[in-house]
Amino acid sequence: MTPVTHCAGRTLALFGLGGSGLATADALRAGGARVVCWDDAEASRAKAEAAGHEVSDLRTVDWSGVASLVLTPGVPLTHPEPHWSATLAAAAGVEIVGDVELFCRERAAIAPGAELVAITGTNGKSTTTALTAHLFRSAGRDVQMGGNIGTAVLALEPPAAGRLHVLEVSSYQIDLAPGLAPTVGMLLNLSPDHIDRHGTFENYAAVKERLIARSERSLVGVDDPACADVFERAVEREMRLHARHLGPSGRHLPVSVRQDLPTGVSLSGGHMVLMRPYDGRERLLGGVDGISTLRGLHNAQNACFAAACADLLGLRAADAHVIQNGLNTFGGLPHRMEEVGRSGNTLFINDSKATNADSAEKALLSFDRVHWILGGVPKAGGIEALVPLFDRVARAYLIGDAADEFARTLSGRALSRRCGTLAKAVAAAAADARQAPGNQTVLFSPACASFDQFRNFEARGDAFRALVSELAI
Repeated sequence: MTPVTHCAGRTLALFGLGGSGLATADALRAGGARVVCWDDAEASRAKAEAAGHEVSDLRTVDWSGVASLVLTPGVPLTHPEPHWSATLAAAAGVEIVGDVELFCRERAAIAPGAELVAITGTNGKSTTTALTAHLFRSAGRDVQMGGNIGTAVLALEPPAAGRLHVLEVSSYQIDLAPGLAPTVGMLLNLSPDHIDRHGTFENYAAVKERLIARSERSLVGVDDPACADVFERAVEREMRLHARHLGPSGRHLPVSVRQDLPTGVSLSGGHMVLMRPYDGRERLLGGVDGISTLRGLHNAQNACFAAACADLLGLRAADAHVIQNGLNTFGGLPHRMEEVGRSGNTLFINDSKATNADSAEKALLSFDRVHWILGGVPKAGGIEALVPLFDRVARAYLIGDAADEFARTLSGRALSRRCGTLAKAVAAAAADARQAPGNQTVLFSPACASFDQFRNFEARGDAFRALVSELAI
């Protein structure tokens, strides 16, 4: 736990008593603050009370005595409209922050030199976060990993000299963390997502861009137009700041797996190459060919970011092969291009985390021919963007609410079958793959949210894994 000592003696209101909310309440109390908690769900309130927290309806609180409202990231701050607790706080002139902001302020108070890596983007955040942490851990570093992945940030050990925190941060968390200024910030990519919470894609991208603007050093993907624009603006700001000097310091580095870059990180023949800015020095960071947990161009991009971060923070000095050793031993993450089994000639891939077309595209590009299981609650645009990849689809097996819409998109372009449920889809795809010659792949990459049939993508992926395990080998 990271006790929030800089809030000692203050009263804070907290809304949202899920996992991160309870961890925040614990950390604030441990640091000496008074925390008044609330949640709209009675079960969540009961759990907080059982843990000894002060639970009181924030509608009845005297806001004149409240220093801050700590809002859980899952609660709307601006769109489609502010949550009622945010409206009350704003009317009283009370600042609204999140747990990441509290962590950053505590870092500034107790260990301002402690290294912090923050990773954001539309897709690939979790894999890049886990891989980055793994590279440092495999080199013997003291690493704490959390944020939007796994462990709430305030449940981690506190910042300290020699300790590295690697955080995945969502747009919601960045929106609530004006003081987030990491040692290294990463922006992987940008595509339309969470528009309901930000109003427009431009607003969503602008929130992500804040991370880069505040980072001491940054790595920015330049293979999509929105991210390339972010990088160009970052360099322009740096040029203005250094206008009276010999030139910029190379604070921002571009990353690409589709083009050779004069400076930054590029992919060449399966090898990641870092070209240092302004001096022309080239350094080989490592290779990803043959690493099954880093299959596909999108995972090569994730690896480029993680390896470049390791290089920026001096990992190369410890062992010339430490980055490659870390890449080779990375176990991957559940539900993200996860190999979950083989049945006869067929490999089964669980990519349940692919909740939009952009993420599913990365999975389709990783294989020449697939039996593709997809569907659920469709995102805006459906799978129209994937039409150029339909020649890779032996057959599509459709489930959930999106089945009719996706069948229309696939019609005349790829074979498809409405299966309704995941169990029927797995059985049908496995049977078709078994009858096909040569090695086959059944790819579960839904391109949809899960909420029509499953509570989240993890439950959906677990169900797929269980169904595969039941197949006759």
